[in-house]
Amino acid sequence: MAVPRRKTSKSAKRKRRTHFKLNPKGLSECSNCGQLKLPHQVCESCGQYNGRDVLEVVE
Repeated sequence: MAVPRRKTSKSAKRKRRTHFKLNPKGLSECSNCGQLKLPHQVCESCGQYNGRDVLEVVE
């Protein structure tokens, strides 16, 4: 089995992990009400998807 010759330093470990992070979600604007929503999802505030009423929103 392969075994490391010496301990990985903190800086080497952190350099390797620089791309390991959370990315912000890509939000789009609802064409009907203007609220931010996830793309290809039904708008939670007005209940429309692709210009059609899909959900009945209860206020």
